[in-house]
Amino acid sequence: MTFPFPVVGFDLDGTLLDTSGELTASLNHALAQAGYPPLSVAEVQARIGGGSRALLVRAFIRHGAEAAGEALAERYHPMMIDHYRASMGQNCPAYPGLIEAMDALEERGVTLAVATNKAEALARPLLKRTGLLHRFPVVLGGDTLGPGRAKPAPDMLIEMIARCGGGRTAFVGDSIYDVTAAKRADVTSIAVRFGFSSASVETLGADHVIDHYDALVPLLASL
Repeated sequence: MTFPFPVVGFDLDGTLLDTSGELTASLNHALAQAGYPPLSVAEVQARIGGGSRALLVRAFIRHGAEAAGEALAERYHPMMIDHYRASMGQNCPAYPGLIEAMDALEERGVTLAVATNKAEALARPLLKRTGLLHRFPVVLGGDTLGPGRAKPAPDMLIEMIARCGGGRTAFVGDSIYDVTAAKRADVTSIAVRFGFSSASVETLGADHVIDHYDALVPLLASL
């Protein structure tokens, strides 16, 4: 029997990999350079979404710099990225069951892809360092298509599907950005309960929710 989804796409941070430790370290490096105290991993997780610059803006706002958040991020974001580029891939485990789920999807002829708001120049090296890049013939970052076209806009997912050869698609993510982009692109949205979303996963409006990657292939096969 033909598998019902020839294309399955994934978000990256909080969906494929638990990058919260590395992101927290790099964010706190930038905060320290600006003279602000560090945030905990939990505080950072609750603010992830929309890319690293948006994360840094939210961190400055958390410290009371509402009016200056954008200007501070403009100055200190390059320091955050330099730190992250040097250390990424050393402490970002894949979520349990992911590798087995990807094996099962590949055995069924599914094309796997990544669509992340992380810059493509960071996403590709991260996937390579963690041994996952070869799994994904298509990788799009938040800057791949230009300004204003990252998630929650549907553009990245529409382009992802086209580059994968088209067909019925499911997209797996952990945030409202992922679910909204999937809905706007008219693809099946699957939210993971173990990601970085600060809101309850049930409030995201995804078509389906999974608690573990063991559930992904059986769910897709049933749809």
